[in-house]
Amino acid sequence: MAAFGEGAGELLTLSYPKPLPMRLDRWLVAQRPEQSRARIQKFIEAGYVRVNGITGRAKTPLRLGDQVELWMPPPEPLPYLVAQEMPLDVLYEDAHLIVLNKPAGLTVHPAPGNRDGTLVNGLLHHCPDLPGIGGELRPGIVHRLDKDTTGCIVVAKSQEALVKLQVQIQKRIASRHYLGVVHGQPRADHGTVIGAIGRHPVDRKKYAVVCDASGRHACTHWSVQERLGDFALLRFQLDTGRTHQIRVHAAHIGHPIVGDPAYSRCRRLPVALPGQALHAVQLSLDHPISRERLVCEAPLPAAFERLLEQLRGRLR
Repeated sequence: MAAFGEGAGELLTLSYPKPLPMRLDRWLVAQRPEQSRARIQKFIEAGYVRVNGITGRAKTPLRLGDQVELWMPPPEPLPYLVAQEMPLDVLYEDAHLIVLNKPAGLTVHPAPGNRDGTLVNGLLHHCPDLPGIGGELRPGIVHRLDKDTTGCIVVAKSQEALVKLQVQIQKRIASRHYLGVVHGQPRADHGTVIGAIGRHPVDRKKYAVVCDASGRHACTHWSVQERLGDFALLRFQLDTGRTHQIRVHAAHIGHPIVGDPAYSRCRRLPVALPGQALHAVQLSLDHPISRERLVCEAPLPAAFERLLEQLRGRLR
């Protein structure tokens, strides 16, 4: 990486305005919501953040009036972050954003073990101006869906739209609703799960509700839409957006998502599912430029519909 302030990049100078102290990394994440906390911490570790002219650390406590300088060099080029033509189910699109209906089996962005064939690769072909918006591997990505979760996902097509949409997600101005088929039937008709989510203490590929400091606050509201014998169709609304949140919270209350390979009981189903029976059915948000309220809905996948038909048929 380049030295502080050298070459192309962006220098941001801010004054800490709060009377109570706060960790440097946490405050910077709030100021630059388009950057992940991990990326902000990498900037700090590389010496790209100064507090009152002195190189800062992630835990540096900020106090009223402290001057913070953040130098953000451009992301290093990634040869495998290439445009790839693929079919995209577009629910809404204009010059500032695009809302898609993501199919099962499609990863949102590249990762070390999955370098191409992702939604980002398809978006780069569809939207040539997308590179440079947001993180190095996640251009334009406002929020994510798990690989085998289907439905609504919004992608920003400008830096201004990205920042404003991510703020809406954080402040719950944007509303995300999911439909999921779960094992068993909840006793109540609705409820709320509040449980911090962190890495599973044994299986590090999974997440769990945890009670230690490693967990991050997570809140999921649910309501029963239909009772289907040994199963139920639930509608979920997220207050937070942690990794695997609905899947972890559903399993935590004893009603895991049907077809979930990580958190559900193995059981033969009447329909072969391409992934877990979890679908982001509705996304509501304020347009980042016009402020018009947009409500996008994604129809249920065919396999999800067939599952519901089979379960309803068993009740006749």
